[in-house]
Amino acid sequence: MNIMDFNVKKLAADAGTFLSRAVQFTEEKLGQAEKTELDAHLENLLSKAECTKLWTEKIMKQTEVLLQPNPNARIEEFVYEKLDRKAPSRMNNPELLGQYMIDAGNEFGPGTAYGNALIKCGETQKRIGTADRELIQTSAINFLTPLRNFIEGDYKTITKERKLLQNKRLDLDAAKTRLKKAKVAEARAAIWAEEVTKSEQEVRITQSEFDRQAEITRLLLEGISSTHAHHLRCLNDFVEAQMTYYAQCYQYMLDLQKQLGSFPSTFLSNNNQSSTTPVQSVSTPSVLASASASLPSVSNSIVTSGLSELKSSSGSRKARVLYDYDAANSSELSLLADEVITVYSIPGMDSDWLMGERGNQKGKVPITYLELLN
Repeated sequence: MNIMDFNVKKLAADAGTFLSRAVQFTEEKLGQAEKTELDAHLENLLSKAECTKLWTEKIMKQTEVLLQPNPNARIEEFVYEKLDRKAPSRMNNPELLGQYMIDAGNEFGPGTAYGNALIKCGETQKRIGTADRELIQTSAINFLTPLRNFIEGDYKTITKERKLLQNKRLDLDAAKTRLKKAKVAEARAAIWAEEVTKSEQEVRITQSEFDRQAEITRLLLEGISSTHAHHLRCLNDFVEAQMTYYAQCYQYMLDLQKQLGSFPSTFLSNNNQSSTTPVQSVSTPSVLASASASLPSVSNSIVTSGLSELKSSSGSRKARVLYDYDAANSSELSLLADEVITVYSIPGMDSDWLMGERGNQKGKVPITYLELLN
């Protein structure tokens, strides 16, 4: 027998086996053939494996979305990973925002209140961006990679063995069907007894192969419990990475808030004037708003008694300018730090503003930029 003859016979045998399985599967679906049921323990293990695979995929995909919200960036990372190449390094969102803030602060002037605040905010955003990179890297190694290894490794092996078990079961049930038919034919004296013996031997062989494959599949499926224990450790690592990240971000923002809180503090130190309410009592998550004239948010509780008296009277006072201020429109007056101007209040004016005069120029000025003089 040459190799070609052997291959032809093997292909014919494979085709016969495939046809036999297809017929058995179709008859089972039509309710015309009996089906060997798996034992309850094996069925439970199969259900547990499917459930584990389903939720592992969902958790893995949503974690990727959490760590990288940009779908285009995720696709790019996936392509580079498949090509076994390192993705180009780019600024993440916090780093990019931080760079814009720093550039804007330098453009406006580091010596101005707004420019200085922007630079400090930008530096903090860049530190948050670095912490974000560390979170992504740690989570990918300690959490996402083990989940992906299960989906692409262990579960693929389980699926392969389960499919093989299904084929062995179809072979067994097909052999049982042939044996049943042979016994019916023997009872009618239509075939020789050797045919029944041959069918019985085929059932024994297929039963043995089915039992062996069921045991292999069962052993693999019982490893799901170990998988859960491993994923639990990985989950703890992920939580720890998140805890570290958020603790770093909190500390960065706390430090930034303290730095920004120093900008309007001199507003409270008017000559011979004192306020009973400290700066920290401003009920806003960001003290930056109190240094911005476009968003005047200083509470009435921190306005000094001198300003209160000024606004309730029709007189005027001299005031020193604390920070540079660029007028937003023609109704406002631009200011230079350390210059002295005349300020007064007019009826109906917003509580956070005064009228300011410098020579023949006048316009609205924010009270947060002023220090009243005696």
